[in-house]
Amino acid sequence: MTAYQDVLDAISAAPPVPAPLQPAILRTQDALPFVDLGDGSHLQLLQVDLSQGLWVVRMRFDPGCTIDRHYHTGPVFAFTLSGRWRYKEYPEAVNQPGSYLFEPAGSVHTLETAPGSSEPAHVWFAVHGANVNLDADGQVKNVLDAASVLNAYRALCEASGQSSDNVIVFGG
Repeated sequence: MTAYQDVLDAISAAPPVPAPLQPAILRTQDALPFVDLGDGSHLQLLQVDLSQGLWVVRMRFDPGCTIDRHYHTGPVFAFTLSGRWRYKEYPEAVNQPGSYLFEPAGSVHTLETAPGSSEPAHVWFAVHGANVNLDADGQVKNVLDAASVLNAYRALCEASGQSSDNVIVFGG
């Protein structure tokens, strides 16, 4: 018997896959608003899992935007949809449409749109854990996590007369 046949036999002996407990949840790109964060960046919160500390966002960074130097307490996964951006600490590594970026926990960086960019950068991020923003001296300025991002997004949506009802929320 071959290893391939062993795998096929194991698969056929496995119990049937149960029906899903709930259907898949779709959000089209305009189901949730972007809110202005006041620093040249705009947030669209897609999903949070409060029990796992996960937040999934689409960000839009205007040309010339730089956000606070920071690190994350867990891994971050990023996919660039359009535009160009980089970390000041790694100027040669420019993210562009189709780029995938993995950030290990503890990686300190300062996000900026690529110099000379004339269009916004649109980036999808899945963030595990907290985002720890640092001041110029490297001291903690503030900390954002799934719960605080959800609360801030809801407040910014309400203040601008938009709905945050379509955010997918688990664990809370």
